[in-house]
Amino acid sequence: MSDQFSETARPVQRPRWAFGLGVAVGLVLLGALAFGFFSYRAAHQAASCAQFDCQPRGNDQAEMVLVPAGEFTMGSDDGGANEKPAHQVYLDAFWIDVYEVTNALYKKCVDVGKCQPPGSLSSARQDSYFGNSQFDNYPVTYIGWDDAKGYCEWAGKRLPTEAEWEKAARGTDARVYPWGDQWDGNKANVEQRVGDTTSVGSYPAGASPYGALDMTGNVWEWVADWYDSSYYAVSPSRNPPGPAAGQYRTLRGGGWVDDFYFARATSRYDFTYPTFRFDFYYPTFRYDFVGFRCAQ
Repeated sequence: MSDQFSETARPVQRPRWAFGLGVAVGLVLLGALAFGFFSYRAAHQAASCAQFDCQPRGNDQAEMVLVPAGEFTMGSDDGGANEKPAHQVYLDAFWIDVYEVTNALYKKCVDVGKCQPPGSLSSARQDSYFGNSQFDNYPVTYIGWDDAKGYCEWAGKRLPTEAEWEKAARGTDARVYPWGDQWDGNKANVEQRVGDTTSVGSYPAGASPYGALDMTGNVWEWVADWYDSSYYAVSPSRNPPGPAAGQYRTLRGGGWVDDFYFARATSRYDFTYPTFRFDFYYPTFRYDFVGFRCAQ
């Protein structure tokens, strides 16, 4: 009886080859998962740049697209007074970030002591936004002009000029929006449809002719220029640097709060607009719909 009990209670002894087989199968599955992940990531990156001259550049290794040298139409005779006159501008070739600078990238600059933290760590709907890994791939916000400039310099880049930003957004065919002439609110994070920022690159159908994403909506973007509502009338026709001095810095592209008017590629925030915030263009302005991208 005792022998029978001890025999049934004894653990089942599996052959050593079975254990080895299990380990081998586990390693194969783990390898397959890893291969699948890295293959997917590589394929996704390749797809995002398949049609464009796109590559990681600078100290932050952010993906950038090449905007070739040549002329384009800047401004619009159908827009606000500060967008007139429409005029031809020649620009040398330059690179611009595919995406707005993200929380994760900006945090790297903060962590090495080269950037100041954002003015707030929250977003419109999230108490914990900057520094929260859930939002690493979202655009950094509450960034002033000096903050944006400092990050781009740390990355071995610079802020785009207003002319560069506009060419990257609309190309050479004088289109109204990055994707064409017809408004489509489904191609950008606009009109408070989401009520906050979205992960960068969430609207691939809204890509510009060069492959830059979120040029409309998500966040307004700082550019290098001082703001002058009448600058287009006196702007040089080659590589315009913007006014030599001023009181305000320029923001472009509209944000998640804005409608089709500010989503236009030519839109410059008009000081006469009824909802104008009087601190909106100051270089120190920080808010939950303001970010940036870099050029090189």
